[in-house]
Amino acid sequence: MHFAGLGLGAPASAAPPRAQAQPPAPVLEHREFDAMLEAAFRPAAPGASRTFIVHFTLPGANAARNVNWTLALYRPGGGLVRQWRGRHVLRGDSGRATVNWRAPAALPAGIYTLRLQAGPIRQQRPIAIGRPAPLQAATAAAMDSAGPPHFDGLAFDIVYGNLHSQTNHSDGGGDPASCRGAQAPRTGAFGPEDAYHFARQHGLQFLLTSEHNHMYDGSEGSDPDADPLAARQLYRIGIASAEQYSARHPGFVAMYGMEWGVISGGGHLNILNSPALLGWERSASGQPFADVVTPKNDYAALYTLMKQQGWLGQFNHPGAGQFPIKGKALAFSEDGGAVMALCEVMNSNAFSKRLDEGEPRHSFYEEACGKLLEAGYRLAFSSDQDNHCANWGASYSNRTGILLPAGTMPSVDALLEAIRARRVFATMDKQAAIALTANDNMMGSQMDNSGPLALQVRYASTAGRSVAALEILEGVPGRRGAVQPLPGVSAMLHNFTPLPGPHFYYARITQDDGKQLWSAPVWVNQR
Repeated sequence: MHFAGLGLGAPASAAPPRAQAQPPAPVLEHREFDAMLEAAFRPAAPGASRTFIVHFTLPGANAARNVNWTLALYRPGGGLVRQWRGRHVLRGDSGRATVNWRAPAALPAGIYTLRLQAGPIRQQRPIAIGRPAPLQAATAAAMDSAGPPHFDGLAFDIVYGNLHSQTNHSDGGGDPASCRGAQAPRTGAFGPEDAYHFARQHGLQFLLTSEHNHMYDGSEGSDPDADPLAARQLYRIGIASAEQYSARHPGFVAMYGMEWGVISGGGHLNILNSPALLGWERSASGQPFADVVTPKNDYAALYTLMKQQGWLGQFNHPGAGQFPIKGKALAFSEDGGAVMALCEVMNSNAFSKRLDEGEPRHSFYEEACGKLLEAGYRLAFSSDQDNHCANWGASYSNRTGILLPAGTMPSVDALLEAIRARRVFATMDKQAAIALTANDNMMGSQMDNSGPLALQVRYASTAGRSVAALEILEGVPGRRGAVQPLPGVSAMLHNFTPLPGPHFYYARITQDDGKQLWSAPVWVNQR
């Protein structure tokens, strides 16, 4: 396997290096504080009180930390109903705060929004008050239960999978019977082929194992005594394993890539299709552990390399202070705009060991994804599981959906082509799908327009679900402002005339069970 200008040879056939018995003490640059909001969409019984739970995590924490948090409940369309504040003393690596609340009988029925702020983390979840009526004309768009979700009038097949997971090539692959979080690098029980087999058996049609690029030396920090050749060989073995698994199992796409970067001063992004291991660490003799040396936390240089090589990227669980360029967070570069195609809008808990798709802890990143879109990136939304335990795709029902031209056999090349076109959606329900067109242009398109614009939202469910709420969100690329709902959206077809200038639009659906779906945007230059 070769790629332009870098001279990488064929994958090595040697066995993966044996994990070290006593890995070096970790450098805690991979740890990050997180907060997750758990809130049932409906109360256990009509009129019953509800419990909202805020989960706090800080893996590897060895000192108490004070966390100030605010939880606010908003009416449909805005307007504060109630607000709660608290301070949690986080002792160890996890904790929780709870709020008990009963909806007043006079509160009108509808889909309300809970918004959480805890430190730098912002989350929001919809909840139902009373019995809100389903959106008219939405249920008519749902397909019957025969076969996978599809859309009438659109010549695309839908495939579902996960573009973010780890195995024992880095800090994943932990046995669910004993897994409590990230594994020490390269000590997990299960590797990439185990992951592909598990995912295929659980109904996924593609899986990317995205190993942390700086753990191929067997350390979370850097082990100067590790073998650079063995680290590079392990990455090539992963590439070969994915290719061989796909060849043996037509219809399932095994992908192998890397999660580049660290949390401290940076942010994680996936490179979906690099045949080379990228990194910055070196052995005691000065040899790089990676095939290609990339400066740590230098996102502008990374984007330039990715553009030169034709590699595609995904922003993983983006946060407000991440992905800096020249000191500016969530910063745009032209090269970055050419290669970064996806943004994780929602993940299930990365350290879940559930095997029944019942994980209640989720993280949402729509605000940060919106800031990246406003900065100028052309991003479709994805929803992954970031599995560190050996439960690839099984912790929750969320999936990344990709639209392939009808009749296309799923393959790495077909998926990458669809991702380049941004024909991708995010869903919390693996039995549902969403698509958006603008004057019959498929989501992901860039178009010039004059006069009226018809935004058509399509929704499909093979489980008989219906739409409880629909929003079309609007932003302006390059404005660096905030994405806002379009006013007056009340049906799956919305006609209006935009103001002159550039815009992007995407749809967000809340189902009658509270699970949400996000379409990719369309980019419209209104003349």
